[in-house]
Amino acid sequence: MDSVWRIGLFIILLVLKARALPAQYGEDADAGELREDILEINLDSQRDLFEGDIAGDPRRNAIIDEKARWQFPIPYILTDTLDLNAKGVILQALEMYRLKSCVDFKPYEGESTYISFTKLDGCWSFVGDLKTGQNVSIGERCDTKAIVEHELLHALGFYHEQSRSDRDDYVKIWWDQIIEGKEHNFNKYEDDFITDLNTPYDYESIMHYRPLSFNKDPDIPTITTTIPAFNNIIGQRLDFSALDLERLNRMYECTATHTLLDQCAFEQINICGMIQNEEDDADWVQTLSSTDIKDHTLGGQCRDSGYFMKFDTDNKTEGHSALLESRILYPKRNQQCLEFFYRMSGEPGDKLVIWVRIDDGAGNVHKVRKVHTITGNGDNSWNITQVTLNVEEKFRYFFQGIVGPNKTSGIFIDDIILTETPCPNTVWRIQNFTNLLNTLPHDAKVQSKRFYNSEGYAYGINVYPNGRVNSSKEFVGITFNLFGGENDAVLEWPAVNRQVTITAKDQNPDATLQMSNSRSFTTDADMRWNKPSTFEQWDDTCGCFRGPEFGWGTFMSHDQLRRRDFLKNDDLIITVNFDDLAHLVKSEVPTKVSNNPQPAEETIERPKSRHPRAISDPCQPNPCQNGGACVTHQGKATCRCASGQAVVYTGDTCEKQHIDGGIVGVLIGGAVGTVALTVAIIAVIYRQK
Repeated sequence: MDSVWRIGLFIILLVLKARALPAQYGEDADAGELREDILEINLDSQRDLFEGDIAGDPRRNAIIDEKARWQFPIPYILTDTLDLNAKGVILQALEMYRLKSCVDFKPYEGESTYISFTKLDGCWSFVGDLKTGQNVSIGERCDTKAIVEHELLHALGFYHEQSRSDRDDYVKIWWDQIIEGKEHNFNKYEDDFITDLNTPYDYESIMHYRPLSFNKDPDIPTITTTIPAFNNIIGQRLDFSALDLERLNRMYECTATHTLLDQCAFEQINICGMIQNEEDDADWVQTLSSTDIKDHTLGGQCRDSGYFMKFDTDNKTEGHSALLESRILYPKRNQQCLEFFYRMSGEPGDKLVIWVRIDDGAGNVHKVRKVHTITGNGDNSWNITQVTLNVEEKFRYFFQGIVGPNKTSGIFIDDIILTETPCPNTVWRIQNFTNLLNTLPHDAKVQSKRFYNSEGYAYGINVYPNGRVNSSKEFVGITFNLFGGENDAVLEWPAVNRQVTITAKDQNPDATLQMSNSRSFTTDADMRWNKPSTFEQWDDTCGCFRGPEFGWGTFMSHDQLRRRDFLKNDDLIITVNFDDLAHLVKSEVPTKVSNNPQPAEETIERPKSRHPRAISDPCQPNPCQNGGACVTHQGKATCRCASGQAVVYTGDTCEKQHIDGGIVGVLIGGAVGTVALTVAIIAVIYRQK
């Protein structure tokens, strides 16, 4: 078994080596998928942090001690020590909690207990509610939505996934690769300290360590998974996993989310409570996916499942229509975003109209208002649209399909999600993305059309399927640029204090299970944000001037891209927000209580980790690593280390490994050398048996 682990370690080493940070080709917002993670950032901190990012007394456990649990909504303060970009991503993270869980937050208004987001030395949090006000540090380089989500899960009472008592069944810790003095961060703890809330081990948890956490060698992992496929998944920093959310809702004994109003993939016969209108010309019909028309949810990949709603327009006269209405909904906010996928087959001309039916003043949901109209353009594939509703009282939304003048066969709807959140400024669908990955060189880009944000700024997005330079060809690069637009004469220049958030959308039909890839930066006084005409770079695609590009050369790896539903139907969907954050420049409010947020400076007493019981035979269990034989000499265990043609083990417990120079030479080789090395290692180990 140990031989298998060693083979796996060499292969993982090579994979991680291949994904090392490519050479910089200029200025990026940050290193994208390869940016530093929490533990790397916190190595510079002088604080005594438990497990790398937990402040204070780690024995405070909101899972075990109900008194340490929060009451919702949790008051918060955005202190002015924070970078402006950090303030923006903190608000994004709070919205994710509201959308996907029962956790809610509110601006501080004098409460005795609250969270103060502040910029200190690193990314860290206390565990549980201290009842006195407490810091969550979002320091330099900590300003990502996923890192804020991670630290808030600590504040809500959670520890790292690999600290569970059963973790050795799922991961292997390489103790000899851990930085000296950091070994305690890999201890595991009994259920009376860290409980899993009766849920399985979660490789996808946002609370899991990454493979290279606290490692001596930048290319050798300290933690690997028993199922090799998860080695590149542990430590993901996209979003909550399904089990993260399940545990959160179990701990706080609640399930309802705050901003998810409705969603439907039409897989159930009740079609999510939607109803047909009895006064129209035809009905929408729940239709099973076929070889001719595949549903969007499953892409026709599952037999006897994969449904969508269809309005059959074949042989219908022009003007015939069918209405499909939602159940009555009760909003808490005054803005909603309706997202859905639609498809129109046949020639252009059919229409899909979105309406809302609102309270008529007498308590009846009768009054109608047209919101948006889509006209078929001959594109017979699934398209996405997002529509802002702006409803304050109980309402229904409904779809009206209208037959056009040309011959068509149907209008189709699938995967509806209605949230009480603003819609993104831009949604951009890139079709046949796999073909772009296979055919475009590393510096070739796909350029969007010109978009406008709500202020009137014009901008564009550039996607590099195989990176901008050769060393990042295993990554998708994404950049942002300003365009000259019709409002430039009256807009503020340079366009400072605006946050750009670009998201590669996970197209899971359940909004709570989506793990999209979002990255943000905030504009400053740099000349790149000046009026685009000052750069005198003309762009023929828009007939306008364009500004310099800025973004991420390694936004997302190809490995990550192929997981989950980023390329459903071979479409990559990009959403963009370009928002003014000037109102957050001064966001801090004074506290109205005498106590200050807990500073986390004290030396902490760590909980006892799980240790094996002492036994009389010094060779039981065998202390010798790497196949070493244990013998008893004068009452003490002594190790006789194994050796082979390629590997020699030394040290008191055979913990040190030396590789023959010839093998090292092969290891440094290219892709062919990688394959040869793996074969050589396997052959050597089997010859030792």
